[in-house]
Amino acid sequence: MRNQGIGSWPERRLRISPHRPALWFEGRTATHGEFALDVRRAASVLQELGVQKGDRVAWFGANHPAALHTLYACGQLGAVWVPVNARLSAAEARYVLEHSGTTLVVHGAEHAGTAAALRAELPQVRSWLSAEPAEGADDWQARVAAAEPVARDEAVTHDDPCLIMYTSGTTGRPKGALLTHGNMTWSCLNQVLGFDFTPDERTLGLAPLFHIGGLNGTLNPTLLRGGCVVLVRGFDPAGTLQVIAEQRVTSFFAVATMLDAMSKQPGFATLDLSALRTIGAAGAPLPLPVLRTWLDRGVTVQQAYGMTESAPAGTVLDSADAVAKVGSAGKQQFFVDVRVVRPDGTECDPGEVGEVVLSGANIMAGYWEAPEATAEVIRDGWYHSGDAGSVDEDGYLYIRDRYKDMIISGGENVYPAEVESALRELPQVGEAAVIGVPHEHWGEVGLAVLVPAPGFDPATDPDGEGVRTALRDRLAGFKVPKEVRWAAELPKTATGKIRKPDLRHAYVLTEEDA
Repeated sequence: MRNQGIGSWPERRLRISPHRPALWFEGRTATHGEFALDVRRAASVLQELGVQKGDRVAWFGANHPAALHTLYACGQLGAVWVPVNARLSAAEARYVLEHSGTTLVVHGAEHAGTAAALRAELPQVRSWLSAEPAEGADDWQARVAAAEPVARDEAVTHDDPCLIMYTSGTTGRPKGALLTHGNMTWSCLNQVLGFDFTPDERTLGLAPLFHIGGLNGTLNPTLLRGGCVVLVRGFDPAGTLQVIAEQRVTSFFAVATMLDAMSKQPGFATLDLSALRTIGAAGAPLPLPVLRTWLDRGVTVQQAYGMTESAPAGTVLDSADAVAKVGSAGKQQFFVDVRVVRPDGTECDPGEVGEVVLSGANIMAGYWEAPEATAEVIRDGWYHSGDAGSVDEDGYLYIRDRYKDMIISGGENVYPAEVESALRELPQVGEAAVIGVPHEHWGEVGLAVLVPAPGFDPATDPDGEGVRTALRDRLAGFKVPKEVRWAAELPKTATGKIRKPDLRHAYVLTEEDA
């Protein structure tokens, strides 16, 4: 085949294993053969609407088969897929669509109102289609059902752009990471090797597909391997657990907050998890209490480290080391090189904290229309992550924190992730976030924003002195936050990451302005 990109994958599965299950969604299973024909039809619709090689096609919605159909259809045409964060406001979505130069949008029915509002503001977008019937919207499903499943073999190489995935935008405007077909393919190979995916895999498509972990953590690698994706629209702790049990899910990717929420559901201790083999956990260091909860159910939790810019392969903790190296992100994946370096680029000694840098065929081509930002992070073939980490004597990577989140208090480096992990072990703490706030004497000190655990009344410890006292048994004194605030909830991104800029604005800027 001339098409060497991911658009060829359904065609190759059509030849090799057409009768095996490929995609389950809300009670319906499509085989790999049926999935391939759906992708062909989707490509026909895009082509009929004028999409050509290099054009950008956006998906704006919750998890849905249409997202995968458009992704692989773009790959067949040589077009570029643009997944838009489903939680963005109209103004934020407009920026992504405008900046990427998107000319066609397929959206979820729940976004029909936003799409209607944006039509007049984005004349560059020639077509808007709803993945499911919606009033006043062009029906994507009807068009696909009526289209011819034309076999096509466009010349698409590993160097051609596959998708533009915008970073979460927790600081400033989001940047669009341009991932090539080669980036996506090599990352999937790393995932297949690192997580031992098999043709019998039934992975849960739980995390949002506009998140690289949700898309390329287990979902695309499973389709590549010939397994089945069990796709759900979004995260509901009780409903998700039910799907895991009923669909005999073998693996999935999740962030810590998801795993924590599921483990606290009634009946979790007796739920049938016998088919569940492994969980890939990433996005933030996994608190030890959450990790132990799943390990106690006999499920292997493989902590991993990666990012949008690495599509997301980086490191993974082998299942055999999941207990012995608790808290580690593991070792570099097979086709990735990972180092921890000092500011002068020299290698750090074991235990020494430095910046984590990565190199490999999975590293993005660059940021879309942002050459200066690209040059800032990709230097001499290495992607500079901005993450602080260290390796132990055995070469296992430990992520300490984002450098920008590090607190320098009285000349000592304090990594909030370490403090947050210790806080989560306290019975009165449900969720925790630590940020740095200015201090006249120490320069910076830690401020802990805590969500109380169920059943705990924060009025019994309003200033958090009880929390701080308990922490002193776990941490050096300089790491213990100077202040504690209780909150009903913590601001989070769509993928469950805590939005620390929002916390800084709420707890630092407002006080300064006052």
